[in-house]
Amino acid sequence: MNALRKIIHVDMDAFYASVEQRDHPELRGKPIAVGGGVRGVVAAASYEARRFGVRSAMPAVTARRRCPELIFVKPRFDAYRAVSQQIRAIFLDYTPHVEPLSLDEAYLDVTEDLKGIGIATRIAEEIRARILAETGLTASAGVSYNKFLAKLASDQNKPNGLCVVTPARGPAFVESLPVARFHGVGPKTAEKMKRLGIETGADLKTRSLDWLAAHFGSSAQYYHDLARGICHRQVKADRPYKSVSAEDTFMTDLAEPQALLDELERIGRHVWTRIEAKGLRGRTVNLKVKYADFQIVSRARSTTVMVRDVEEFVETGRALLRTLLPPAKSIRLLGLGLSNLIEGEAAPGPVPLELPL
Repeated sequence: MNALRKIIHVDMDAFYASVEQRDHPELRGKPIAVGGGVRGVVAAASYEARRFGVRSAMPAVTARRRCPELIFVKPRFDAYRAVSQQIRAIFLDYTPHVEPLSLDEAYLDVTEDLKGIGIATRIAEEIRARILAETGLTASAGVSYNKFLAKLASDQNKPNGLCVVTPARGPAFVESLPVARFHGVGPKTAEKMKRLGIETGADLKTRSLDWLAAHFGSSAQYYHDLARGICHRQVKADRPYKSVSAEDTFMTDLAEPQALLDELERIGRHVWTRIEAKGLRGRTVNLKVKYADFQIVSRARSTTVMVRDVEEFVETGRALLRTLLPPAKSIRLLGLGLSNLIEGEAAPGPVPLELPL
């Protein structure tokens, strides 16, 4: 990534839940979850619900157990998309270089902003103020010289916060954070790093590239760079979605067919909320199975028409899984996704110590 870029990451605060509380005053100040249902999962939770440990992708029964007063609200993805389009229009007033990650977050490259403001921090402040004035919702933002740091910064002062990480501050900022927060370090990798004595960016920075290669293979250079606040990923406007999927590694390996089918349904319903939120449709359902010995098996089924709804998506996934049941050996991970979708890195360089963000 060109070290001279000025990157903003904007992340709406509890977006779906905040839209519901805005549009239904009787829900304000109360713990609410968007999604749920008898066998559903939480698509989003208000901050009042998060205080009880309710999180997105959590089974509804678990969320209800943690917060007995939780109010479930049916998703309104048309409403969320409409608000997202309002926010996107605000972004485009400042730069054409907007990379949406979902309805509620995006990267902006404002190195050359359309209004000639020149200071990324001031642009982020203006954008947040306009979002509040035009939608009645709050957003948090991170400002930095690459995508990795801007993303970390946007999480730093949530909700309704702004964090700026300058080139001079970048390396120390990374060193202070747990590696579990780093983009590209998933739960399993974070666990492995912890076993190897790596819990913070500072710990990661002490490991040589050769040592990282021995333990993490082709990801070594990426982790080596992250520990030093280096990221070469560019902001790419309108990046097309190739697939939407999710997977879950179980705390205990499973072999009982009904338990596996139930887990796949939970995962599938969570994936479908993301598909709906992005306004996508697809023709190919993809199943991933990882056994206890780490053998991976995949199955896919394509149709001549788009998958209609969550019930068809989940049932297709379950049909694929049934071809592997009862399992020859216990299963540690299941994943489900949709592909064949339609819509309904630069060279490294030195980081300057002074850059007006």
